[in-house]
Amino acid sequence: MRKKPKADGTNNYGDNKRLQPLANSLRKKMTKAEACLWKYALRAGQVKGYQFRRQRPARQSVADFLCNALKLIIEVDGITHLDGETSEKDKRKTRALESAGFSIIRFTDEDVLKNMSGVIQRIVRVVDMIGISGPPPAPPPAGDRFIT
Repeated sequence: MRKKPKADGTNNYGDNKRLQPLANSLRKKMTKAEACLWKYALRAGQVKGYQFRRQRPARQSVADFLCNALKLIIEVDGITHLDGETSEKDKRKTRALESAGFSIIRFTDEDVLKNMSGVIQRIVRVVDMIGISGPPPAPPPAGDRFIT
C-alpha cells in the first residue's frame, strides 16, 4: 500500500482541514465554466499526465483546481470577481499562495466557455514551463488488473 506523503512546508497535504466541508460543498456546486474545464481539460490526467484535484483546500482558501506535483492552482473567476472587494480578496489569496510556492493561473468564466482551446493551450504552456525538471509522477500500481 502506498503511503501518503507527510505534510510539510513544500506541499499542502495537511492544510486547513476545517475548510474541507466547504471544499466538498463547492465541489458539488461547480459553476458551468468550472465543470467544463474539469470535464474537457483537467480530469483524469488529461494535461500531460498530471493529476489535478478540484476544490481543494490550499493554505487559508479553497483552490478551484490544484496540481500538487506542479504546485499549480487554476482559478476560474465569475462575474462576482469583478467587484472591488472580491477582486482585492483574490489579490490577497494569490499573494498568499505564491508566497507558499504555488503558481496561479486565472481565467474568467467567459474565457473557459467561449475559448476552451485557448485556455487549454495556456495551461499546457504553463505546465511545460513548470514541469521542465522531469516527467509527471507515475500512476499508482493497478494491482491485479489486466489490460487486454
